[in-house]
Amino acid sequence: MEKFEKLSGVAAPMPMINIDTDMIIPKQFLKTIKRSGLGVNLFDEMRYDDNGEEIPDFVLNQPAYRDAQILVAGDNFGCGSSREHAPWAIKDFGIRCVIAPSFADIFHNNCFKNGILPIALPQEQVDLLMDEAQKGANARIEIDLESQTITTSDGETISFDVDPFKKHCLLEGLDDIGLTYEKSAAIDSFETRSAAERPWV
Repeated sequence: MEKFEKLSGVAAPMPMINIDTDMIIPKQFLKTIKRSGLGVNLFDEMRYDDNGEEIPDFVLNQPAYRDAQILVAGDNFGCGSSREHAPWAIKDFGIRCVIAPSFADIFHNNCFKNGILPIALPQEQVDLLMDEAQKGANARIEIDLESQTITTSDGETISFDVDPFKKHCLLEGLDDIGLTYEKSAAIDSFETRSAAERPWV
């Protein structure tokens, strides 16, 4: 998994509440078990019309936000079903951080497992960053995970909380498999000892 240390990028504003996982990646795209290739279908029903043409007014179709790496959204982001395809699609599009007043628990945990930093902030701070995002490509937001700070283009700094263990995993680029590999020496030692002590197994 790619490490997350610092991120400086354009933030796309999506001031909608209750953006659920079916809105993030509709059910017809859940057949794949690959983590790549879903970015083109991110927010599919809001992003394209019935003929598959881009809807110009949708934020990620606008020139200023096509390469957005940060998403500023409304309350209860990622609610609905527990599909892990939702963070897969977000990451594949290129978004590494989602900022909202609150997140659904399962989506929140799935983000960390897929290299995405979800940041929950009080509504007034989200509103400030939403205003910042409305400035488009001229305003870049910087996120420093180590110091747990967000810096706006005007130099204003906002602090955020993050679970220490999840922070460690993101900084080191460790998903569940990576965490297991960290213990590979201890696992090998155990298997060697177990084979000597219980050769009949």
